[in-house]
Order: sequence, then C-alpha cells, then structure tokens
Amino acid sequence: MALRSNPTLRQRRLGVELRRMREQAGFGGSQLARAIGATPAQITQMEAGRTGISVERLRTIAATCMCVNESLIDALAEIITERGRPGWWEEYRDALATDFLENAELEGHAKRLVTYTVTFVPGLLQTDAYASAVFGNSIPPLPRHEVDLRTAFRMRRQQVVRSGAVPYTAYIHEAALRMRFSGAKVFTDQLDALVESSERSATSVRVVPFAVDGLPSPSENFTYAEGPIPELDTVQIDTGLGCQMFDAPAHVAKFRAVLVQMESNSLSEGESRDLIQSIKKETGRHG
Repeated sequence: MALRSNPTLRQRRLGVELRRMREQAGFGGSQLARAIGATPAQITQMEAGRTGISVERLRTIAATCMCVNESLIDALAEIITERGRPGWWEEYRDALATDFLENAELEGHAKRLVTYTVTFVPGLLQTDAYASAVFGNSIPPLPRHEVDLRTAFRMRRQQVVRSGAVPYTAYIHEAALRMRFSGAKVFTDQLDALVESSERSATSVRVVPFAVDGLPSPSENFTYAEGPIPELDTVQIDTGLGCQMFDAPAHVAKFRAVLVQMESNSLSEGESRDLIQSIKKETGRHG
C-alpha cells in the first residue's frame, strides 16, 4: 500500500491512539510488530497515519495490547470506515493552507463544539463582511483574491452550526465585542447577526464580561471539539503562527476545567444578548 504524503487530521489521530494503546500495554514497536505479524516499519507508518489499516487489524492490535475500551475501539473503527468519503473541505486542498482544512475537518466530525474568543467574533458566527474585514487586516496584507477565498471558506464552514447538526456554545469575551476591524455598519451588522445566531435552538452565545475577576481564561482563542467519546476530544488553539491541535489527556483535561469556569462566570444567554445590544447602541451613538 502506498504511503500517504499528507495524512488528514483524523488519520493522524487514529495513529496517535494506536501508539497510546501500544504504550499503555508496555510494548515497543518491534514487540507489537512480532505479535501481530507486521514489521517495525509498518507499525511506525500506522502510528504516523501514513498508511491505512483494516478494522480487523485494529481489533487485533487492541486485543494484543489488552485494550478493553470497546467504545474507543468502535470509534477508531468508524474513522477507518470513513475512507472513500472525503469531506467538502478537500475541494480546497490545493488552494488553502492545511490549518484551514484541519479546522473544518475537526468541526465537521465533532459531536459538540465550544469556542472561546477574546479578539474577534467566532469564525463560525461571523458575517461575510466582518470575516472579509478580519482577513483584510492581515499583516502583511493579503491579495484581494486570497481574502475572498478565505472568506468564502469560512462561510461554508458555518453550515455545520447553521444546520443545527452540531450543538455549539460560543463564549465571547467582551473585548471581542468591542474590537473593530472595519466601519460602524459592518460592526453593527455583525452584532445583529450575533444576536440572531444566539436565538437558534442549537447555538448558545455567552459573553464573558470585563467585570469577571479571576477567570482562568487563556489569552488565545480556542475551540473544544467533543468526539464520539471523551477520549477523542480535541482542543484547537489559535496562535500568531497558526493553529495547533492538542489531544493529550492532560491538555484536554485542562481545557475541560477552563470551560467549567466559563460556564460559571459568563453571562446567561439573555444577559449576553442584552450586553450585545447595549454595545450596538453605543456604537450607533459614537459612530
């Protein structure tokens, strides 16, 4: 079987879980290879997501590694059976950087999404004009066609929450609601759209106000994507150099704890809508 040059996010996650399974059993790569009739190189490639495996081999590895977590094994088997069903984002593989595609892939397979933003309205709730303004403020400046491409891709990503297929909670720091990337009209239209989005049954918008003391919130924007089981949850963090994905149990546990604090310290949905409307009125007064 030919090796994949660019395994997808899900393919790499399957490999990570195979490695964890092996390490928890105390096996080295060579030991596992001998036990299942493979070569050490094949184990290395499987764990890197560079080669596929069958569901039967997955179950053989799980049995050999004495893994009794049936829900995990079944979830990994589902990843394997996705082959041949590429996501819509694959249409953009030659046009956009991998970070964009992996964000869409993460969202497209999530069972629930939670985001926290401190610098701008979440991408999944941005208007076309607001998203274009955000991309248009990049340094160094992007050419117009690149801004348009990224904006169109972001709008398409929003279908996952607009459809109601994936429950979505957006925690937005008040700072993000006051940060402008363009003129007053684009900004107020965005606030109106945010209120409208908050009234969808599967979308919850919660504002973290300036008045909250001691909230253990990170300085970066992040997404918490729930998998089919807690073991497959993933955290995506935006940084100045792109996005990073974290799936180590310790990292995931940390962000679960952060979200518990967010839930306790953010405004209710109704209070959040009131604050958004208040900020919109202030914008109208001051232009």
